[in-house]
Amino acid sequence: MNGVRTDRVAYLGPFLVFLAFLFLEAAVRKVGEGYAHWALSQPRYWIIPLQTFVCAALLWRLRRRFDLRPLAGFGFATFIGLLSLAVWVSPQALFKVAPRTDGFDPNFFASSGWPYWSSLTVRLLRITVVVPFAEELFWRGFLLRYLVREDFASVPFGTFTWRSFLLTIAGFCAIHEQADWPAAIVTGALFNLVAYRTRSLAACVLTHAVTNLALAGYILRTGQWGFW
Repeated sequence: MNGVRTDRVAYLGPFLVFLAFLFLEAAVRKVGEGYAHWALSQPRYWIIPLQTFVCAALLWRLRRRFDLRPLAGFGFATFIGLLSLAVWVSPQALFKVAPRTDGFDPNFFASSGWPYWSSLTVRLLRITVVVPFAEELFWRGFLLRYLVREDFASVPFGTFTWRSFLLTIAGFCAIHEQADWPAAIVTGALFNLVAYRTRSLAACVLTHAVTNLALAGYILRTGQWGFW
């Protein structure tokens, strides 16, 4: 029983801590509305770096609890990652949806020098490393198997049931903004497909990281900071 509890902490902990910081940012922003100081009116610029470092440290601390072997289906995982990017940006690219410029802008403190590069580095670390690991550990590593059997660690990775497939997609969709729901549904299904085909959690992390790295390039080119 202690082993099961430890596995749950390892697979759920980073994601739940990540979400807790999102709630903190929303709460501080609401309380700080109308205040002149950026730490209250724009708390994302200190909460997101804190979130990134805390979650990264937690992932590193728990790293021996994750079963990331083997890394299978490298090419397939990369292809799905790029396909998922196309899904996310298609509303802007194809249907001329309004640009999403409200978000973490690395130019907030300065447009050059160490303030800019520090902000950008933290944001890239978050989107390309912390988010892929924290989310895939939870969605594919834990929930996709937990919905098959409560003792999720005993369920072979990539085990398919319609219940776990659909509920995982629904949950993945629910944590995103309503405008992103169509893309989140398709992307959640694609990420699940990587799990089923490769039977590798590492491949799922790679897919998510490829999507987010490519998305970061799109964000920097277009200034649509809302996609972070």
